[in-house]
Formats: sequence, C-alpha cells, structure tokens
Amino acid sequence: QVQLVESGGGLVQPGNSLRLSCAASGLTFGFYTMTWYRQAPGQQRELVATITSSGGTDYADSMKGRFTISRDNAKSTAYLQMNNLKPEDTAVYLCSARLLRTTTTYWGQGTQVTVSS
Repeated sequence: QVQLVESGGGLVQPGNSLRLSCAASGLTFGFYTMTWYRQAPGQQRELVATITSSGGTDYADSMKGRFTISRDNAKSTAYLQMNNLKPEDTAVYLCSARLLRTTTTYWGQGTQVTVSS
C-alpha cells in the first residue's frame, strides 16, 4: 500500500523558515516525480515545486529564490525548504508522487503551515 506522509509544518513568524518532509512507502521512490502543492482556505490548489527522478527541479514563480525542493532516494523522502516565509504562504502543503511516464499519482494528507506574527 502506497503512503505519503508529510511532516514539518507548524506556526512560524514572518521571515522564518521551515523544512517540510514527505516520506514515501510502498513504492519504488526513484521512479517517481515528486511535487509539492499548497492549498489555502477558499483557494485552488497550486503547484509549489517539483523534482524529477533525475533531480531536475521547477518552481512556481512566486516561490523561486525562497523555496528549495530536494529528494533523498535512499530515504524515499522529498523535502521542501521554505525560507523568508510570508503570511500569504499560509496553507496546507501536500506532496504527490507521479510514476514516470504515467498518470498514476499518489497524494499525502498534507501538513499545515501557518505564518503569522
């Protein structure tokens, strides 16, 4: 059974940092593109960053320079380092895993990030 478990969210003040983790199990991690999304209350889910099986990365324009996505295939875990957080970054952050050259996608339950003073 495939599971994606996000962790690392919490309440932080503006300007601070958080590192989110997405631990995968039940799949061959190296065959999956990992993507972080976020969804704020009343808003559509938006893509934050993605990392391919070979390590190629892409980011939403508003996250470039502040967020960094990475992966550790040995630990079957993807990460999202978020720096200089802003109140508008408040959202539930979810990770997904998409099998190479297919549309097969798995989702985690999400972790809440709240940026507030």
